[in-house]
Amino acid sequence: QAQLVESGGGLVQAGGSLRLSCAASVRPFSNHAMGWFRQTPGKEREFVATISRYGRSIDYAESVKGRFVISRDNAKNTVYLQMDSLKPEDTAVYYCAADRLYSTPYNSWAYWGQGTQVTVSS
Repeated sequence: QAQLVESGGGLVQAGGSLRLSCAASVRPFSNHAMGWFRQTPGKEREFVATISRYGRSIDYAESVKGRFVISRDNAKNTVYLQMDSLKPEDTAVYYCAADRLYSTPYNSWAYWGQGTQVTVSS
């Protein structure tokens, strides 16, 4: 059973930075698209950023463009989300996900982590 384990969440002041990591045991890691999603209480999970198998395709939600950067290290089976200029509205549980196809609708991605809490104080 594949596992995705997120880390790096925490409490930060507005304007600060955090770097999330996701260690994935999907095999082979390099054959999976990876993504970050987030959810706040009472709201649906929303797309944040995705990266294709070798990083040739990257997409961001409009709300995080210019502030967040997704990257991956296929040698370490890890995907990252560098979050800068954080805002209180970025507060959410952040989830890592994986799927064999970059084009799969996000809600149907095959593998999901347990999430890590990010809280941005004003």
